[in-house]
Amino acid sequence: LPGETFAIHVYDMKERKDAVLVAGAQSYALSEDGKKLAYATPEHSYGIVDAAPPAAGPHHPGDDALNLSGMKAEIDPRAEWKQMFNEVYRQERDYFFEASMNGVDWAKQRDKYAQLLPYVADRYDLTYILGEFVGELSNSHTYVGGGDYPDLHPINDGVLGVDFDIDSASGVYKFKKIYHGENWDPRLRSPLTEPGVNVKEGEYLLAVNGHALRSPQSPYELFENTVGENVTLTVNSKPTDEGSRRVVVKPLPSEYPLRELDWIVTNRKKVSDATGGRVGYVYIPDMGAEGLNEFVKQYFPQIRKEGLIIDVRYNGGGFVDQLIFERLRRILAGMGAARNFQSAPNNDPVFYGSMACITNEYAASDGDFFSYFFKYYKLGPLIGMRTWGGVRGIRGEIPLMDGGYVTRPEFSLYDSDSHWLIENHGVEPDIVVDNTPDKVMAGHDPQLEKAIEWVLNDMKEHPRVLPPRPPDLPAYPPGPGN
Repeated sequence: LPGETFAIHVYDMKERKDAVLVAGAQSYALSEDGKKLAYATPEHSYGIVDAAPPAAGPHHPGDDALNLSGMKAEIDPRAEWKQMFNEVYRQERDYFFEASMNGVDWAKQRDKYAQLLPYVADRYDLTYILGEFVGELSNSHTYVGGGDYPDLHPINDGVLGVDFDIDSASGVYKFKKIYHGENWDPRLRSPLTEPGVNVKEGEYLLAVNGHALRSPQSPYELFENTVGENVTLTVNSKPTDEGSRRVVVKPLPSEYPLRELDWIVTNRKKVSDATGGRVGYVYIPDMGAEGLNEFVKQYFPQIRKEGLIIDVRYNGGGFVDQLIFERLRRILAGMGAARNFQSAPNNDPVFYGSMACITNEYAASDGDFFSYFFKYYKLGPLIGMRTWGGVRGIRGEIPLMDGGYVTRPEFSLYDSDSHWLIENHGVEPDIVVDNTPDKVMAGHDPQLEKAIEWVLNDMKEHPRVLPPRPPDLPAYPPGPGN
């Protein structure tokens, strides 16, 4: 709960009493005889206490933390690499979704790749070998990575959420486009639109922290290691220093969320403008928490539209497709009426209109599932390109001894006729439309345009409007003259 901190509790079964054993600890392990407990805190402090209700109140990590400053371990990298290779072999052997391992002789593959282990020189080599090894399964969701890499001390590059242009006469950079965010959400903060900054599109960036900026120097060169830091920009409405002003901004680590938001807003406007506001547009970026949030944020405000386009292109997958279908599959069952209110579906929220879904070759994992079930539930046509085709899923990463990881595909999908689905093929759209580079660069989105065309035509051929309130009831029982 908000405001709560981590704690390990102990429960006395005889006295039926609960007590805090260690305040501030996050994880623990019991000794074999159950008498001692080793704990760890989020700050990587460790301790050992009696696994019994404390007589003098909870233990605190600062009171009895172990001093591990002198602890050292001798590492044999080659022995670790061999152990991790064998661990990956065992994990896939014992947990892969089918014991026949996609028809692959898994032990034979182990023996083939094990011959390369004596030539491994670092973790990069091992990761490559592990990737090729699990790749022999010809299966999605077989990932390897992480581990004991050298600390390369990477720098960060701050960004402002803009497209730059260059004034050809002076070489000064111009703010061609500023991506507007939602500044109440830290993830969608747009530095140049925050209160007090007041920078406009078409203005010029003359200097960064007092360093003059001119082409051909890259503007990003002056934003090294500035993420989240106060940076002073010198800006002007003309490409000269006269009349310039200074503003302070905090650069972002990435512009991706802002550019994705701009894409969503632009697509929604395209749909609205092309349909006179009659058709809505909902983009679902993944099938996780963010995807659910975006669905709620976009779907319910547009639920009374006559048509709706669901877009799952580039969907990153997850596991919540059926939660979304619980909303999309609702059908109008009746209307509720009251004297002083507008009538509404009695099973609201329910969408009552024409629907289509856009997908492409980058809709992956649960994005594949969503595309498949949209067709299966006959909610409307699937428009675009065949999806990625990877649905044998995982439940997180399996840690290896050096901090790296491997994944093991444990789950698959088959239909009601006992046929395996989607993997290594994808979901075929009902209407094939490719967004070729020439059309996209010319400002077109053929897939979205086809969806608009189809929905408008379906609205014309099968108009759906909420049933009006019936006439007032006559007197009951009927009296004379009624």
